[in-house]
Amino acid sequence: MKALVVGAGKLGYRLAASLIDENYEVTVVDNNEDVIKNISNSLDVLSICANALDFGVLEELDISTYDYVVATTTNDEANVILCTVSKKLGAKYAIARVRDPEYIKRLDFLSKELQIDKIINPDFATARSIFKYLMKRYQLYSDDFAGGKVSLVEFNIGNDPNFIGKKIMDIEQINDLLIAAISRAGDAIIPNGHTVLEENDVIILAGKSKNITNFDKEHTGIKKAKPLRSTMILGGGKTGLYLAMLLLKENVQVTIVEMNRDRCFVLKEMLPNAQIINADGTDMSTLQEELVNTYDAFVAATGIDEANLLMSLVTKQTGIYKSVAKISRTNYDKVLDKLDIDAVFNTSYITAAEMLKEIRGKSSLSLHLLLNGQVECTELIIKEKHLVCGKSLENLDLPEGILIIAIIRKNEMLVPNGKTVLKPKDRIVLFSMHEVAPKMQKIFSSEGKIKDAINSIKNRGMVDEL
Repeated sequence: MKALVVGAGKLGYRLAASLIDENYEVTVVDNNEDVIKNISNSLDVLSICANALDFGVLEELDISTYDYVVATTTNDEANVILCTVSKKLGAKYAIARVRDPEYIKRLDFLSKELQIDKIINPDFATARSIFKYLMKRYQLYSDDFAGGKVSLVEFNIGNDPNFIGKKIMDIEQINDLLIAAISRAGDAIIPNGHTVLEENDVIILAGKSKNITNFDKEHTGIKKAKPLRSTMILGGGKTGLYLAMLLLKENVQVTIVEMNRDRCFVLKEMLPNAQIINADGTDMSTLQEELVNTYDAFVAATGIDEANLLMSLVTKQTGIYKSVAKISRTNYDKVLDKLDIDAVFNTSYITAAEMLKEIRGKSSLSLHLLLNGQVECTELIIKEKHLVCGKSLENLDLPEGILIIAIIRKNEMLVPNGKTVLKPKDRIVLFSMHEVAPKMQKIFSSEGKIKDAINSIKNRGMVDEL
């Protein structure tokens, strides 16, 4: 399988790295020599310094032999043209990144008329993720899967004696929840019952939504949930704009602090019901004047990661209920767990997850990159023809780094064990290390004999020894 990534910025780089993990033959094109040099030195790809809108480049690459073309340059129009031309020249599937708010209501039209298979807006996807978190009544960062029947929550165990030094199988404080993953000093672990928890581990708990809510209630020290009535957004860029739109639809009071005066006029025209303040929001005295501590939530969404992390950290100290930062780089992955910020949203990971879901096809109902992109949470449907159908989990002999955390069967959630047998139409929620995920997806979606499939993968060097 071949994939072309055009635009090797933060998103393009992340996507190229993910596609390599998926065993794609990847070509990266960018017109910046320094960017291409960095890609060549760090990733096993064919890197080309050129303008991809030079159709001679596409013809020289023989674009008709490519399974996927992904356009992630900073120019929306260039991405759209590139995908359209690539499809005309025979590429099988094209994905374009489009960020301009003017196009948000016309994405389906553009996709259909210009023959682009998928248009993804990173800023809107990030705003939607932040919005979902803010609207949850409790404080810990969480997400929902399988139509809301399964929930996840992140929890830093700190120095809690109920967790530290204990094997997972011996912990009694998690109320029928499953520890699906651990972040330890920035590194991810898919645990088993014998894994021992250490101080400041961040654990991801999975289970029924009701049980997750109860855990959140018990471990945040907050006795009463606080509904979201007001939010201050630092930065009136695209993410801030989209987030404000979503919040205003839910009758949440929105204040945006934006330094650029001209941008403030644009925001006021687009968001007449929001309060727009023209000021430097990185100056704490400005936020104090605007009584930031009286808001229910604070979202730092400027274009500077360092400013977002710092201001979210500072405002959290004022006692604000939820403090959130938006970032796009991966430089800070190792230290995020140590910061007293309620949630950090990485645009690159959110967008890469959406694109990977498209690339993997309809077998994945949803795909999320968690713990700084090291862990995937995937939803799959088991079909009668799949080789795993009718097999018990203990007989699958899956590699390390894979954990089935839930099965939805006839609208009921089951917490599986080794004796659980997979049945047709089962909806499974699967946790896996990112590098193992594409190989295991082949096992769960392949037909034939399970031993033949696993042996085939082992013989090609696609998984470690079982």
